[in-house]
Amino acid sequence: MTDSGAKAEVWPLVHAERAALAEDLAGLTEERWATPSLCAGLTVREVLAHLTSGASLTPLRWMAGVIRCRWDFDKQVAMRLAEQLGDDGAETLERFRRVVTSTTKPPLPKIAMLGEAIVHAEDIRRPLGIRRDYPIATLTALAGYYQGSDLVVQAKGRIGGLRLEATDGPFAVGSGPLVSGATLTLIMAMTGRAAYLAELRGDGVPILRRHVPSPE
Repeated sequence: MTDSGAKAEVWPLVHAERAALAEDLAGLTEERWATPSLCAGLTVREVLAHLTSGASLTPLRWMAGVIRCRWDFDKQVAMRLAEQLGDDGAETLERFRRVVTSTTKPPLPKIAMLGEAIVHAEDIRRPLGIRRDYPIATLTALAGYYQGSDLVVQAKGRIGGLRLEATDGPFAVGSGPLVSGATLTLIMAMTGRAAYLAELRGDGVPILRRHVPSPE
Protein backbone atom coordinates (compact mmCIF):
# COMPACT_ATOMS: atom_id res chain seq x y z
CA MET A 1 0.00 0.00 0.00
CA THR A 2 1.40 3.39 -0.94
CA ASP A 3 1.46 6.24 1.55
CA SER A 4 -1.11 8.14 -0.50
CA GLY A 5 -3.31 5.04 -0.56
CA ALA A 6 -2.98 4.66 3.19
CA LYS A 7 -3.95 8.31 3.65
CA ALA A 8 -7.01 7.90 1.45
CA GLU A 9 -8.16 4.85 3.38
CA VAL A 10 -7.31 5.67 6.97
CA TRP A 11 -8.13 9.36 7.42
CA PRO A 12 -11.83 9.04 6.54
CA LEU A 13 -12.10 6.33 9.21
CA VAL A 14 -10.42 8.58 11.77
CA HIS A 15 -12.72 11.46 10.87
CA ALA A 16 -15.81 9.26 11.10
CA GLU A 17 -14.86 8.08 14.58
CA ARG A 18 -14.13 11.60 15.81
CA ALA A 19 -17.45 12.84 14.44
CA ALA A 20 -19.35 9.99 16.09
CA LEU A 21 -17.70 10.72 19.44
CA ALA A 22 -18.49 14.43 19.21
CA GLU A 23 -22.13 13.59 18.53
CA ASP A 24 -22.27 11.18 21.46
CA LEU A 25 -20.94 13.84 23.84
CA ALA A 26 -23.24 16.67 22.78
CA GLY A 27 -25.26 17.97 25.70
CA LEU A 28 -23.20 16.26 28.39
CA THR A 29 -23.65 17.94 31.77
CA GLU A 30 -20.65 19.37 33.60
CA GLU A 31 -21.04 16.70 36.25
CA ARG A 32 -20.81 13.98 33.60
CA TRP A 33 -17.74 15.63 32.06
CA ALA A 34 -16.00 15.00 35.40
CA THR A 35 -16.58 11.21 35.19
CA PRO A 36 -13.35 9.24 35.65
CA SER A 37 -12.26 7.73 32.35
CA LEU A 38 -10.55 4.39 31.80
CA CYS A 39 -7.25 6.30 31.63
CA ALA A 40 -5.95 6.34 35.19
CA GLY A 41 -6.18 9.78 36.76
CA LEU A 42 -8.00 11.44 33.86
CA THR A 43 -11.63 12.49 33.51
CA VAL A 44 -13.54 11.90 30.28
CA ARG A 45 -13.18 15.63 29.56
CA GLU A 46 -9.40 15.42 29.92
CA VAL A 47 -9.21 12.42 27.59
CA LEU A 48 -11.18 14.36 24.97
CA ALA A 49 -8.72 17.26 25.33
CA HIS A 50 -5.91 14.76 24.79
CA LEU A 51 -7.55 13.66 21.53
CA THR A 52 -7.77 17.29 20.43
CA SER A 53 -4.12 17.74 21.25
CA GLY A 54 -3.10 14.75 19.15
CA ALA A 55 -5.01 16.10 16.17
CA SER A 56 -3.34 19.51 16.56
CA LEU A 57 0.33 18.55 16.90
CA THR A 58 2.64 18.64 13.91
CA PRO A 59 5.88 16.66 14.20
CA LEU A 60 7.74 19.96 14.71
CA ARG A 61 5.44 21.11 17.55
CA TRP A 62 5.61 17.63 19.07
CA MET A 63 9.41 17.68 19.09
CA ALA A 64 9.47 21.23 20.46
CA GLY A 65 7.26 20.08 23.33
CA VAL A 66 9.41 17.04 24.01
CA ILE A 67 12.51 19.23 24.20
CA ARG A 68 10.70 21.76 26.40
CA CYS A 69 9.71 18.94 28.75
CA ARG A 70 13.25 17.53 28.70
CA TRP A 71 12.20 14.26 27.06
CA ASP A 72 9.59 13.55 29.71
CA PHE A 73 6.85 12.24 27.41
CA ASP A 74 4.21 12.07 30.14
CA LYS A 75 4.87 15.71 31.00
CA GLN A 76 4.55 16.64 27.32
CA VAL A 77 1.18 14.85 27.09
CA ALA A 78 -0.09 16.64 30.21
CA MET A 79 1.10 20.00 28.91
CA ARG A 80 -0.59 19.60 25.53
CA LEU A 81 -3.79 18.28 27.14
CA ALA A 82 -4.00 21.38 29.35
CA GLU A 83 -3.70 23.59 26.27
CA GLN A 84 -6.89 22.10 24.83
CA LEU A 85 -9.01 21.72 27.97
CA GLY A 86 -10.79 25.08 27.92
CA ASP A 87 -12.90 26.53 30.71
CA ASP A 88 -15.65 23.90 30.77
CA GLY A 89 -16.90 20.77 29.05
CA ALA A 90 -18.72 22.67 26.31
CA GLU A 91 -15.51 24.45 25.33
CA THR A 92 -13.54 21.20 25.43
CA LEU A 93 -16.07 19.65 23.06
CA GLU A 94 -16.03 22.66 20.74
CA ARG A 95 -12.25 22.49 20.49
CA PHE A 96 -12.52 18.81 19.62
CA ARG A 97 -15.13 19.51 16.95
CA ARG A 98 -12.69 21.88 15.25
CA VAL A 99 -10.22 19.03 14.66
CA VAL A 100 -12.65 16.30 13.59
CA THR A 101 -11.40 16.46 9.98
CA SER A 102 -7.79 17.30 10.81
CA THR A 103 -4.99 15.29 9.19
CA THR A 104 -2.37 16.86 11.47
CA LYS A 105 -0.55 14.33 13.63
CA PRO A 106 2.59 13.76 15.68
CA PRO A 107 5.26 11.47 14.15
CA LEU A 108 3.05 8.38 14.27
CA PRO A 109 1.57 6.12 11.59
CA LYS A 110 -1.89 7.16 10.41
CA ILE A 111 -3.34 3.88 11.69
CA ALA A 112 -2.10 4.84 15.17
CA MET A 113 -4.33 7.92 14.95
CA LEU A 114 -7.26 5.61 14.25
CA GLY A 115 -6.25 3.70 17.36
CA GLU A 116 -6.24 6.92 19.37
CA ALA A 117 -9.71 7.80 18.06
CA ILE A 118 -11.23 4.41 18.92
CA VAL A 119 -9.41 3.37 22.09
CA HIS A 120 -9.71 6.78 23.76
CA ALA A 121 -13.32 7.04 22.62
CA GLU A 122 -13.98 3.83 24.54
CA ASP A 123 -12.04 5.25 27.50
CA ILE A 124 -14.70 7.96 27.44
CA ARG A 125 -17.82 6.08 26.34
CA ARG A 126 -17.67 3.06 28.63
CA PRO A 127 -17.65 5.00 31.94
CA LEU A 128 -20.50 7.14 30.58
CA GLY A 129 -22.54 4.09 29.56
CA ILE A 130 -22.48 5.04 25.87
CA ARG A 131 -22.29 2.27 23.28
CA ARG A 132 -21.14 2.50 19.66
CA ASP A 133 -21.40 -0.23 17.05
CA TYR A 134 -18.10 0.27 15.26
CA PRO A 135 -17.73 -0.95 11.66
CA ILE A 136 -16.18 -4.41 11.89
CA ALA A 137 -13.81 -3.69 8.98
CA THR A 138 -12.44 -0.68 10.87
CA LEU A 139 -11.95 -2.70 14.04
CA THR A 140 -10.33 -5.58 12.15
CA ALA A 141 -7.81 -3.23 10.54
CA LEU A 142 -7.00 -1.69 13.91
CA ALA A 143 -6.63 -5.05 15.65
CA GLY A 144 -4.23 -6.08 12.91
CA TYR A 145 -2.12 -3.01 13.59
CA TYR A 146 -1.99 -3.46 17.35
CA GLN A 147 -1.12 -7.17 17.24
CA GLY A 148 2.13 -6.24 15.52
CA SER A 149 3.06 -3.04 17.32
CA ASP A 150 4.37 -1.83 20.65
CA LEU A 151 4.50 1.81 19.48
CA VAL A 152 2.87 4.30 21.90
CA VAL A 153 1.20 1.46 23.83
CA GLN A 154 2.46 -2.06 24.39
CA ALA A 155 0.21 -4.47 22.54
CA LYS A 156 2.36 -6.94 20.61
CA GLY A 157 4.38 -7.77 23.71
CA ARG A 158 1.26 -8.11 25.83
CA ILE A 159 -0.23 -10.89 23.67
CA GLY A 160 2.95 -12.83 22.94
CA GLY A 161 2.42 -16.59 23.15
CA LEU A 162 -1.36 -16.32 22.91
CA ARG A 163 -3.92 -17.11 20.21
CA LEU A 164 -6.45 -14.32 19.73
CA GLU A 165 -9.69 -14.97 17.84
CA ALA A 166 -12.54 -12.55 17.25
CA THR A 167 -16.06 -13.89 17.65
CA ASP A 168 -17.64 -11.19 15.49
CA GLY A 169 -15.19 -10.85 12.61
CA PRO A 170 -12.19 -12.34 10.80
CA PHE A 171 -9.43 -11.18 13.12
CA ALA A 172 -7.26 -14.06 14.36
CA VAL A 173 -3.57 -14.12 15.21
CA GLY A 174 -0.91 -16.03 17.12
CA SER A 175 -0.57 -19.48 18.59
CA GLY A 176 -0.89 -20.73 22.12
CA PRO A 177 -3.64 -20.58 24.75
CA LEU A 178 -6.83 -19.09 23.31
CA VAL A 179 -8.28 -15.67 24.04
CA SER A 180 -11.59 -15.05 22.24
CA GLY A 181 -14.11 -12.24 22.23
CA ALA A 182 -15.48 -9.36 20.23
CA THR A 183 -12.91 -7.52 18.13
CA LEU A 184 -13.34 -4.30 20.11
CA THR A 185 -12.86 -6.19 23.36
CA LEU A 186 -9.65 -7.76 22.06
CA ILE A 187 -8.36 -4.33 21.01
CA MET A 188 -9.09 -2.81 24.41
CA ALA A 189 -7.45 -5.74 26.21
CA MET A 190 -4.41 -5.55 23.92
CA THR A 191 -4.05 -1.88 24.79
CA GLY A 192 -4.21 -2.57 28.53
CA ARG A 193 -7.81 -1.87 29.52
CA ALA A 194 -8.60 -4.25 32.38
CA ALA A 195 -12.32 -3.36 32.30
CA TYR A 196 -12.75 -5.51 29.18
CA LEU A 197 -11.07 -8.70 30.40
CA ALA A 198 -14.26 -10.16 31.90
CA GLU A 199 -15.79 -10.21 28.40
CA LEU A 200 -13.08 -12.54 27.05
CA ARG A 201 -13.08 -16.33 27.06
CA GLY A 202 -10.41 -19.02 26.77
CA ASP A 203 -7.49 -20.59 28.57
CA GLY A 204 -5.28 -17.64 27.68
CA VAL A 205 -7.31 -15.04 29.56
CA PRO A 206 -5.55 -15.58 32.93
CA ILE A 207 -2.21 -15.16 31.15
CA LEU A 208 -3.35 -11.98 29.44
CA ARG A 209 -4.73 -10.69 32.72
CA ARG A 210 -1.23 -10.83 34.22
CA HIS A 211 -0.03 -8.50 31.44
CA VAL A 212 -2.80 -5.93 31.86
CA PRO A 213 -2.39 -3.40 34.69
CA SER A 214 -5.14 -3.43 37.28
CA PRO A 215 -7.12 -0.18 37.58
CA GLU A 216 -6.06 1.92 40.54
